[in-house]
Amino acid sequence: MKTIITSVIFALGITAAHAQFPGGGPGGPGGMQGGDGNGRNRNTNTQQPTLNLESTAPKGNSKITGFVIDSAATKAIEFANIALYSKATGKPIDGTMADEKGKFTLKSIAAGDYKLMISFIGFKDKTIDNIKLTKGQELDLGVVKMSPDIRTLDEVVVTGEKSLIEEKVDRLVYNAEKDLSARGGDASDVLKKVPMLSVDLDGNVSLRGSQNIRVLINNKPSTIVASSIADALKMIPADLIKSVEVITSPSAKYDAEGSAGIINIITKKSTLQGLTLSADAGVGARGSNLSLNGNYRQGKLGITLGGFGRMFYNKAATTLDQTTLQNGVSLLTKQATSAYDNGLFGRYNIGFDYELAKNQSLTAGISFGTRNMIRTQDMTSNLFKNNALSSTTYRDVTTKDLSNNVDMNLDYIRTFKVPGREWSISTQYSRNNLTNNFNADLLSESNSLLSRQKNLNANLNQEATLQTDYQTPIKKNQMLEFGAKTIIRQVNSDYSYQVAGATGAFAADARNPVGSLNYNQNIVAGYLSYTYSTANKYTFKAGSRYEYTTIDAKDQIGKISIPSYGVLVPSINVSKSIKAGTTLKAAYNRRIQRPGLQQLNPNYNAANPFNISIGNPNLKPEMTNNFELSLSTSIKKTYLNASVFTRSTNNSITRLSAPSDTLAGAIITTFQNIGKQQVMGANVFANVYLTPKWTLNGGVDLYYNYLEGKVQGFDGTSISASNSGWVIGGRIMSSLALNKGWAMQLHGGMRGNQVTLQGTQGSFYMYSFGIKKDLPNKKGSFGLATENFLGGMKMKSTSISPVLNQTMVNNIYNQNIKLTFSYKIGKMTFVAPKKTKGVKNDDVKEGGDNN
Repeated sequence: MKTIITSVIFALGITAAHAQFPGGGPGGPGGMQGGDGNGRNRNTNTQQPTLNLESTAPKGNSKITGFVIDSAATKAIEFANIALYSKATGKPIDGTMADEKGKFTLKSIAAGDYKLMISFIGFKDKTIDNIKLTKGQELDLGVVKMSPDIRTLDEVVVTGEKSLIEEKVDRLVYNAEKDLSARGGDASDVLKKVPMLSVDLDGNVSLRGSQNIRVLINNKPSTIVASSIADALKMIPADLIKSVEVITSPSAKYDAEGSAGIINIITKKSTLQGLTLSADAGVGARGSNLSLNGNYRQGKLGITLGGFGRMFYNKAATTLDQTTLQNGVSLLTKQATSAYDNGLFGRYNIGFDYELAKNQSLTAGISFGTRNMIRTQDMTSNLFKNNALSSTTYRDVTTKDLSNNVDMNLDYIRTFKVPGREWSISTQYSRNNLTNNFNADLLSESNSLLSRQKNLNANLNQEATLQTDYQTPIKKNQMLEFGAKTIIRQVNSDYSYQVAGATGAFAADARNPVGSLNYNQNIVAGYLSYTYSTANKYTFKAGSRYEYTTIDAKDQIGKISIPSYGVLVPSINVSKSIKAGTTLKAAYNRRIQRPGLQQLNPNYNAANPFNISIGNPNLKPEMTNNFELSLSTSIKKTYLNASVFTRSTNNSITRLSAPSDTLAGAIITTFQNIGKQQVMGANVFANVYLTPKWTLNGGVDLYYNYLEGKVQGFDGTSISASNSGWVIGGRIMSSLALNKGWAMQLHGGMRGNQVTLQGTQGSFYMYSFGIKKDLPNKKGSFGLATENFLGGMKMKSTSISPVLNQTMVNNIYNQNIKLTFSYKIGKMTFVAPKKTKGVKNDDVKEGGDNN
């Protein structure tokens, strides 16, 4: 049989699986599979071939399972086609498709004699003859190896292979393994290229224009992410990222947090027996990195060990022009700052998994991360009163942003004889110690020291989580899921200001007294989710989650009164397969966004005395309603997805700026629950195979953003304000595979001005080019990549109200060129992967704008 050419489709349900083969067989129209144990579907965007199955074939209670692997690369062949033929009639009686781990299962087979045929593009067909099944037998074929068919590779249409971008029912998957130009970088370099995501020049991530997202690493949260998403991404090497999942319509199984959705970063794992070691290194003009990783698996035990370190260095220049009205006096501040950044990031991990029994397993892991970010700034500030120069100050500032965090998890999962039925218990402890200090020297015009100032701020963010989940199929077309979870979270901040003269010791600053925050948050949650798949290719998934939160908070003055609250968050997803390769989906969900550490921290950060920031421990959560409608289709060699969405948020946590009451020319920025936001927009992206070796993909994001809230008026009282506008963004990427292991890739992306309540955040763009050469037998590779090689860029932001007018221009010098190298040693063989489970805390808002 000739190689079967597959085409792209959007699968039929969030937990429901696709039909096996049109016309019959277990899991046919109305059939379904379970998840993969991580809250993810095994549904893919690859359609199975159409076979004329023998409709009168008898059914039984026997089963056939196995794993399909590439004999050359010793890795799973995802979505290989499996067909079972009767020896007596020679006709196909059943079929299925291997999942992303190469596993396949044929159920409800009658006793008899059969042959099995396995096919996939680029591989020689594999036939297993003389299969004899007895009644009730469960036949495990083990590992089935397929050989590459080099002669046919140039003749087939490769839309069936795993593409750079995949669209699944509840998420988009970006397969970062195919990204060449991100090598030697960190996770933010990968996320820049993911459809629907935008990463600004500081590493802040937005999903459809909102930074109210939750980032998971291998389905697990971390306190380092809760403290700062941008900093957490710098700790994850791009070379170790397998894929990035963007979940815009989370089901009830996920935590209710993350108004815009969830980003799940999946790192590479090994399911091979034996020992392997790998090294990845990169040296560049703006950063260098080194990672070492090892995997050992023997029998029931698997161990992984890894370490990653990255040095980062860059420079920037900022100009600030701001006018404030204070006590009837017009004050103009003009400030010029040059900055130099030096960072050292590291992350180290060790993980274990052990098979207790055939249907039970334990997984455990410990990871340690460290961050050492130092910024030195030279500030020159001129203050004008009624257009006359009043004062000039010179200030040298050193800011230290340090942290170390540890994550520990222990998870248990049990499967049952009924396919898709499983029960798990997951635990996690996460702790992050942060230090945010600055030292400032006030200088004269002749550069002599006049006085000194420093701010000491030690923070602790820790949480413990316990959860249990159970899922079971009902008949062949339904799935029931339910579970419970509790999170115990603690946030502490201790801060103080000290001053000193040109000589002498530091002493407490009476204008800024010592302060503290002790913030304890406990969350108890439960959920129920039900999936139903119909014979006419509709899939419905409905669920609801209830979360009850209690907060005990106090500062140096006394108790902060924050009432407990409960919230019910429903979700519903409906999908319809219109025809082969085309699927329509509609979704609604309600989400909650709790404030994060940076928004709560009451430390008075005056590293720049004219642009001061302070958190608000009295913040309450914000609530968001999301609606989405999408269509995906395949047209010959092109996969196309288009979606429209709307997002409405009440009680929005909004960043507000206002003139200081006591400091001339200064602006103070804090957060308040006074906002309302409505967003309507559309996303379009496509993946095109120009030739079997040349792909082009890209997308456009367009949305209209309306915000309203309160700002300070002329008399110091709050007045109503609103702002609105269109925001556009996009990205394009092209990859070309050349002969003899060479490959190249070109990428570009941009985002227009972002609308805020008081103004705009500046637009930006970026581009990169990379080339790579694989070593013989794919033992390693070397490459060259460059970013923004034509020069730096400017990013202009504005903030306007009746009493202030601020314009800030950042000049970013982000040209980069880097050399990359990777190599691996060891000999391994394929084994069936074990199911794993993990904690997913999707619930804290990272500091940043409300957008």
